[in-house]
Amino acid sequence: MKAIRETIRVAVARIAGDRAVVIAVLLGPVVGAMLALGSLSAAEITGDPKATITIDNFTFTPAELTIAKGTTITWINHDDIPHSVVENDKKFRSKALDTDESYSFTFAAEGTFQYFCGLHPHMTGKVIVRP
Repeated sequence: MKAIRETIRVAVARIAGDRAVVIAVLLGPVVGAMLALGSLSAAEITGDPKATITIDNFTFTPAELTIAKGTTITWINHDDIPHSVVENDKKFRSKALDTDESYSFTFAAEGTFQYFCGLHPHMTGKVIVRP
């Protein structure tokens, strides 16, 4: 029994010594799920003041993106037909973007910004800007 306790103590000490690895293993799937579900953006994790939304197959991806105030988003059209980006209240608006063209906008104010494609209004997206 003493040998088992010693083995457990050594194993716990090793795990405690590798806390960063344990934390990464435990939090990795959680952060991955939050990124996949759009409740957290890569820009929030890295502090990067830039983010990208792609336009492909008549879809904005991600459809919802949460960013920090001051972040610049670039929309890139990967479809083979033109699209545009228009905020519902006209706070920003791109020209028609041909294949592989892009449009960027810096979000200086907090809030929720809903947008659509001016050429295909059924295409919609949302940007949430936090402090």
